[in-house]
Amino acid sequence: MDRRTFLTFLGTGAAALAAASTGLGVLEGKAEAAEKGIFGFHVDKNAKFKFEPIAPSSADELLLPKGFKYDVVAAYGDIINNQGDVFGFNCDFTIYFPIEGSNTRGLLWVNHEYSSDLFVHGAKSGDKYSAEQIRKMLYTQGGSIIEVYRDAAGLWKMDTSSKYARRVSGLTPFALTGPAKGSLAVGGATTVQGTFANCSGGTTLWNTVLSCEENYEATSTDAGLNMTHYGWVVEVDPFDPSFPVRKHTALGRFHHENSAMGISKDGRIVVYMGDDKTDACIYKYISDGKYVQSSGRSNTSLLENGQLYAADLRNGKWILLSHGAVNTALMNEKYVIPSAIKSTRADLLKKYTSQADVLVHVAEVAILLGATPTDRPEDLEISPFDNTIFVAHTNNDVHGNIHGHITRLFEKDNDLGATEFDFEIFAAGGRQSGFSAPDNITFDTAGNLWTVTDISSSKLGKGVYASFKNNGVFVIPTSGNQQGKALQFASAPVEAEMTGPWFTPDESTLFMAVQHPGEETKSLSDLTSRWPHRLGDHMPRPAVVAITGFKK
Repeated sequence: MDRRTFLTFLGTGAAALAAASTGLGVLEGKAEAAEKGIFGFHVDKNAKFKFEPIAPSSADELLLPKGFKYDVVAAYGDIINNQGDVFGFNCDFTIYFPIEGSNTRGLLWVNHEYSSDLFVHGAKSGDKYSAEQIRKMLYTQGGSIIEVYRDAAGLWKMDTSSKYARRVSGLTPFALTGPAKGSLAVGGATTVQGTFANCSGGTTLWNTVLSCEENYEATSTDAGLNMTHYGWVVEVDPFDPSFPVRKHTALGRFHHENSAMGISKDGRIVVYMGDDKTDACIYKYISDGKYVQSSGRSNTSLLENGQLYAADLRNGKWILLSHGAVNTALMNEKYVIPSAIKSTRADLLKKYTSQADVLVHVAEVAILLGATPTDRPEDLEISPFDNTIFVAHTNNDVHGNIHGHITRLFEKDNDLGATEFDFEIFAAGGRQSGFSAPDNITFDTAGNLWTVTDISSSKLGKGVYASFKNNGVFVIPTSGNQQGKALQFASAPVEAEMTGPWFTPDESTLFMAVQHPGEETKSLSDLTSRWPHRLGDHMPRPAVVAITGFKK
């Protein structure tokens, strides 16, 4: 094996990795397994995901392999409907909902993560924004629902006459559900204003969006809003504005990156989530009730009552995050409060008096109860092939994990509802693999893992990040002679990252967001990026693109 394959070799386990390092050649006995790949099935040699990998680039362009192209479907400021609503700023997660099963017409949900002084609403006057600046800040975050279609010439476009197109923003009223609803922990609120800091997300089994609020502190503070009302998973039905948008407090409040939903062996809903912060934990929620397909959207109640867990990687166990567990720990005289928590035992007992308190401050509770702090767990996805869970740990330079890695979890008895698991390092970022800082991940039907990268704009092209140049999109085959190699599929424009990969059902189109091009720009007269290079445009614009060229 070459060096890159060895250091990212998939599915062979620690023993094979150790044997390979001795030079004993025992991997020859794994030939059949390697041919089938880590998911145990053969892939058609004529699979449509073949492409000639591109090299890293510093160009201010979205670069793709030969034979592929992209269409800019919607960019910041574009009108999306007859009411004059406009597409928000810094788009992130995307999800395509077919209309009547179509691969060429559907609704696209798009997250909008944060705003910008320079490009959106202007800087503060003194230490405050004006009321109009705050309104614009809140409006440009949240989500957009747009109708998209592929015309006769093969171009993807937005249908601005759509009856479905609308904005869900920081100005939209949301209902709270679950244990924290109406509690003192959220100031007695049953409804709250808006959603913002929307990073990634997921979809439910009943065809609604789960959008995740991540770094909510700045906007909450600037807008003078109660911070406990943000940091939740929100649910929206893109086809039905009469379906009340809601925040599910049973899933916990933290810096949510995304949500990945599956079903346990006994029929309960399971949702995996990551907390995108240094030294943060991995979570999963298991509903009390069971999923009933015929109940449709009524299954949303399953997200209101259940148990929330955090991962203890040292012992391979899921730790229940409950008020009873917190109280038992704190009342034990032998219990030692972790050094990362700076409160006294007495203060913690006063703080945690109910399950609502636990859910509002769940990141602290996870550490209190022994969950493992990890290296920025961003996207989590459930493999559609074998129910293993993939976790993109972006990086943690405090502990020397500069380039991040992807972890693979194995639930006991292959049951998503299990409380025990094992894990392995699936792929490691760095020079040897060609990528750094993995973020969003997804799978195609050929078994390939797709990952995007999230190197900070201020660090791109510098120091140990120099060889990677701009952020990109990588494909890691899990079978065949390219197994374990990170192959670059796309290079982002200057200071941008590619986010939210989502295929149409027939995998003929890949939707992605191009977020924060030109992020390091200090003045509109000296732009660091001009992407998407629209004629006469005065600024770079975050946008959603549709990538085509995949062979059927």
